[in-house]
Amino acid sequence: MKPWETLKTAHVPGVGELTLVRRGDEFVLRVRGQTLMSSRMHGSEEALAKAGCAELASRGTGRVLVGGLGFGYTVRAVLDAVGPGVQVTVAELLPTVVAWNRGPHLSPLAGAPLEDKRVSVVEADVSRVMAHNPQTFDTILLDVDNGPTALTHPDNQGLYGLPGLSNAARALRSGGTLGVWSAGPAPGFERRLEKCGFTVEVLHPHAHGTKGPRHVLFIARLGKGQR
Repeated sequence: MKPWETLKTAHVPGVGELTLVRRGDEFVLRVRGQTLMSSRMHGSEEALAKAGCAELASRGTGRVLVGGLGFGYTVRAVLDAVGPGVQVTVAELLPTVVAWNRGPHLSPLAGAPLEDKRVSVVEADVSRVMAHNPQTFDTILLDVDNGPTALTHPDNQGLYGLPGLSNAARALRSGGTLGVWSAGPAPGFERRLEKCGFTVEVLHPHAHGTKGPRHVLFIARLGKGQR
């Protein structure tokens, strides 16, 4: 088996060491030595975009907020699912991740989604973006860390608690959709979404197309008039 090749490293204050490695055609991003994402497992991210943007796909206009850039697969799937009139904002906390996605190693993986004119990138915590944009988005997709559980950084816990979910609800337009990706089951999370006014559907797509482990998607729709 081929050894892993280190392509990029960066020390991020408050996070630790980020490492981008490659073996063959697979790219992996590690945080403090722990695998955060792999280019071979993005089927569930694409499923998140498709389910979260189902209504926008037929409407052709609207605004989408994607929290967490990753390797760009979620953003690419949103762009492929919606029409030319939909604007997509990507909130990514780590400028290093944005820079690597614009570089020669990662940009081709998802077809260079950041170069699409419909996309704007905000290098900030998605919680702040939501708080500063009330009643703005038709769809919010959160793919931050490993989801509501198994977090690599404890600060992300606030995003998935009641205050964070209420913040997301306020940022949505009436009848909007919040989609949340999770690496595994998240006990109590569905109930927290319901407390914030959402009706929840739970999906279990494969990590890679029709193969691999199953991840968990929470597709939460805000009742009209609720925030």
